[in-house]
Amino acid sequence: MLQQTQVKTVIPYFKKFVKNVPSLKVLSTSNKNKILKLWEGLGYYSRAKNLHKASKILIKKHKGKLPDNFDQLKELPGIGDYTANILLALIYNHPRIGLDGNVKRILFRLFKLNEKSVINLFKTNRNGDFAEALIEFGALICKSKDPKCYECKIKNMCLYYKSKEKVALKKNNKIHSKNYDIFCYLKKNKRQIALTKNNNVGFLKSFNLPKIEQTSKQKKNWKFLCKYKNSISNKKLNINLYYKFSSKLPPRFQWYSLNKNKDFVPSFTKKIFRQVSNLY
Repeated sequence: MLQQTQVKTVIPYFKKFVKNVPSLKVLSTSNKNKILKLWEGLGYYSRAKNLHKASKILIKKHKGKLPDNFDQLKELPGIGDYTANILLALIYNHPRIGLDGNVKRILFRLFKLNEKSVINLFKTNRNGDFAEALIEFGALICKSKDPKCYECKIKNMCLYYKSKEKVALKKNNKIHSKNYDIFCYLKKNKRQIALTKNNNVGFLKSFNLPKIEQTSKQKKNWKFLCKYKNSISNKKLNINLYYKFSSKLPPRFQWYSLNKNKDFVPSFTKKIFRQVSNLY
């Protein structure tokens, strides 16, 4: 049922099918039209016909038991290399994997292996689990587009990730740093700083920050404190820190303690706290 069809589409059909056809023997003795009716809406009806034919052969030639031999499995209608390998792995724990597009992609990305190179390569005590895990991993993590490398637990051994990481590093080297002037209103004798969430700094919008301007020229009445560098994500910042003591709170600002504070304050602001704390 899952051939060329998504899981979410198959589930209701599968539940209805096994409810009406609970065993291989029932399947082999069922009318073909009944099977096709249960399959109705899934499409690719040759799958249903082959399933019906294969059930009759299994009952008649193999006493209702699935062969544990690759060549015998492939003699059954509708079973090719992929299905035969998966059945041997899942049912008999043979060291085989189903080489669909997902699995081929994983093996190539990890080790640059082609289809011929993986025969008898993997042997564990849980061959069935391994075969299934590869399929799920390719569908959920190692996807063809936008693979979730950040979630991958084996990325450090992946040749694809290493090459991708090098490209990312080259891009990061091209990032230019920016200059910012930060102006801190401080309350004398109270160890407080004025912060606001209404700021024009795109990388920290809606966070508690002092007054920040990019290369401001209006520095009159402000005292220069220090210069330092900071980084946020892939942004490099050159900071010029200025301050002035004030008893009056500027519009839209609030006083915040330089000591412990219940409000969330980003590490960017905490670094400013450490700098201005030397003034008290």
